[in-house]
Amino acid sequence: MNPDNPVVRLCAQGMQAEAEGRDDDAREHFQQAWGSASDDYEASIAAHYLARHQPSPAEALRWNRESLDRAQRVADERVSAFFPSLHLNLAKCYRDLHQPDLAHEHFALAAAHIGDVPPGQYADWTRFAIAEGLRPANPAADLLDELVAQFCARRDLKALAVVLPALLGDLGTDEDRTRLRTALHMLHAARWLPAPEQAALSRAITALNVH
Repeated sequence: MNPDNPVVRLCAQGMQAEAEGRDDDAREHFQQAWGSASDDYEASIAAHYLARHQPSPAEALRWNRESLDRAQRVADERVSAFFPSLHLNLAKCYRDLHQPDLAHEHFALAAAHIGDVPPGQYADWTRFAIAEGLRPANPAADLLDELVAQFCARRDLKALAVVLPALLGDLGTDEDRTRLRTALHMLHAARWLPAPEQAALSRAITALNVH
């Protein structure tokens, strides 16, 4: 987004106020951004941020829907990276409103668009949030949960750094499972784990390979 755009600038000011705990000021900046929006692109951005400061899930849903609708009207490269976040926010609203089928639908739509987000921390965070919402079936889930707990107990930061990005970002696709298996194979080949953990890692790799 162009930081010189007045709507983007107001939203950035709102995010700064939010980070400093000034929620009323943040809400005012976002409301000003909505009032200043001159086209669907700017309205999509402003509505996205306004949704963050609504008093109920139903109102948050309304503004997130508005943001998505406006982005769909734009439908060009300026908004292509918006859709994972927009669908993710809608999924969370539907989850809060106890509508799991609609929540799952939007988590899946968010996953379908994640490749449009440029690589980086924001893309990683969005992927982790989508994966948490989808909770794809993983035949090695119990073994990996136990291993991660053991890594944490031993403060093995290297093992965590190898495994967690692939594990937390697993959306259930073949590509994601390949990434997870590769991470586990790398850790297994390093052979720095205690023997019981090394054996558990072998079992996790076998479970993933079988499926």
